[in-house]
Amino acid sequence: MRTATTVEASRNWRETLEFVVEAEKLGLDVCWVAEAWGSDAPSVLGFLAARTERLLLGSGIIQLGTRTPVAIAQAALTLAEISENRFFLGLGASGPQVIEGLHGVPFARPLTRMRETVEIVRSAMAGEKVAHDGSVFTIPLPGGEGRPMRLSSTPNPDIPIYMATMSPKLLELTGELADGWLGTSFVPEGSDAYFTHLDAGLAKAGRERKDIDVCEGAEVAFAADEDELATMVGARKKELAFSLGGMGSATTNFYNNAYSRQGWADVAEQVRERWQGGDRDGAAGLVTDEMVLATTLIGTEDMVRTRLGVWRDAGVDTVRLYPAGETLDAKLTTLGRALDLVKEVS
Repeated sequence: MRTATTVEASRNWRETLEFVVEAEKLGLDVCWVAEAWGSDAPSVLGFLAARTERLLLGSGIIQLGTRTPVAIAQAALTLAEISENRFFLGLGASGPQVIEGLHGVPFARPLTRMRETVEIVRSAMAGEKVAHDGSVFTIPLPGGEGRPMRLSSTPNPDIPIYMATMSPKLLELTGELADGWLGTSFVPEGSDAYFTHLDAGLAKAGRERKDIDVCEGAEVAFAADEDELATMVGARKKELAFSLGGMGSATTNFYNNAYSRQGWADVAEQVRERWQGGDRDGAAGLVTDEMVLATTLIGTEDMVRTRLGVWRDAGVDTVRLYPAGETLDAKLTTLGRALDLVKEVS
C-alpha cells in the first residue's frame, strides 16, 4: 500500500509546513491539501511544491462550483508544472451548506456537474479548444462575442484526476471516469456499499479495479493498553456524531448516508435527530465503540497492524493517515509508527 495524509493550512500554517516537510523525510508518499471553508488548496499546494522534492501533492479536494472548469484546469496545469509533475487533481461535489451557504452557488445536479467538469478539464489540459454544450456548462457563452479558445499553457493530459465521492451514482461515475477514488467513512467489512457502484462504473468503461487507485482515509492513533484505548474511543464519539448529524444540512448528509448503507442506518438516523435538535451530548452517547473502531486505525500497535491488513485485503491501494497527537512532534511520531506498519503489511 502507498501512504498519504491530508492537511489543511488555515489553522496553523507554519506547523502544517513543518509537518509536511518532515513527513516527506519519513517516507510519506502523498500529501493531499483540503479545501473546506478555510484556506484554498491551490495556494497551499504551490508553496508546498517549492518546499518538497519527492512528495506527491494533491488537491483533496477542489470543490465543484467554487471555480469554473477551465479555472480548475488552469490551476491543475500550473501546479503540475511547478511541482515537476507531482500533482494530482482531486475534485468533489462538497455539499449544499458550503456550496450554497458559503459560495452562493446552486448545489443542484452534482452528478451532471461532475461529469461535465471532468470532460471540460480534460479537454483544456489536453490543449484542445474548449467547446462544450452541456446541461450545466455551455462554453463559449451563447449569444456572446466569444469563440472557442485553448489555454496558452503547455498541454498536460496525463494529470491524474481523483474524485471524492460517497453516493452510489457518483461512485459509479468515479469508476467510469477517474484515475483514483478518495474515499472516507470506509468500513472494510461493509465495502460492498462502495465497491458495488465503483465496479459498475469501471465495467461500463471497460476497466477493472486495478485501473483505479483506491485511496481511503482514517485517523491513526496508538494506545498503550485497553484503558487508554477506551478513553481514545470515547473522545472521538462526539466527532463522529458531528459527521453524522452536523456535516451538511438537516436533510442532506452524505456521511450519514454512508454509515447507513454500511449497517448503521438506525443509529445514524437517531444521531442526526439528536444533533439537529441541539442535544450534542445525547447524539455522541448513541455512537458505539464499534462505529469508531470500524472506520479508524485506532488501537494498540498489534490492533493497528491487523486492521491495516484488513484494509489491504479489502482492496485499499493507498491508506490516507490522519495521525493523532497534541503536538507536532507527537503527530510525526504517530505517523512514523504508522508508516512502518504499512510497510510491514504491504
